[in-house]
Amino acid sequence: MQRICIISAAWTLYTRHIAGLDDQLVDAGRRAFGRFGYHGATAERIAEEAGLSRVTLHRRGVSKELILEALSERAVEAYRAALWPALTASGSGRERLEQALHALCGVAEEHLELLLALRAQSDRIFHEDAEEEALTRTVFTEPLERLLRDGAADGSLRPVDAQETATVLFNLVGWTYIHLRTGHRWPPERSRAVIQVAVEGLAGGQE
Repeated sequence: MQRICIISAAWTLYTRHIAGLDDQLVDAGRRAFGRFGYHGATAERIAEEAGLSRVTLHRRGVSKELILEALSERAVEAYRAALWPALTASGSGRERLEQALHALCGVAEEHLELLLALRAQSDRIFHEDAEEEALTRTVFTEPLERLLRDGAADGSLRPVDAQETATVLFNLVGWTYIHLRTGHRWPPERSRAVIQVAVEGLAGGQE
């Protein structure tokens, strides 16, 4: 499985190199998605944001799907980096879980336009492949799983099915934060109220 993932990642990088997808185009795509949404971000609009012609994009083999994939990988790397301090910090599992959820909201804020574009197209990037029931991809849930287990071990969180609860937490906090920010137009700090609700629901007997 690891070998397949490495081969897949290498092929993705090779495809982008052949297509001529650079940071200028990725940033232009992000701006276009933010202004027009995924479906409204046409090749013409992306090209305009990049200061290029649509024909140039076509000749270079650049599509908005390829740009969206590159932006998605940026968001994944930002998520990993943001949650790392919570995994390595001192303190109880509950305290570090709360820290991680604040970091999750921070990444959501940073990539708000991209996440809305992804949701408009499909949120399958967040899900494991499955015919019926599916969990959120492990790249997003593994840090939360670890903190849930740490909290259960030190008594600051009640014991739960860590894998399933991590999927619930990621979606509960992440998508609720995005909805409060964009649907209700709440400011970032107020939108983070979902974190307290989530953590209180998992609290153990020992603080």
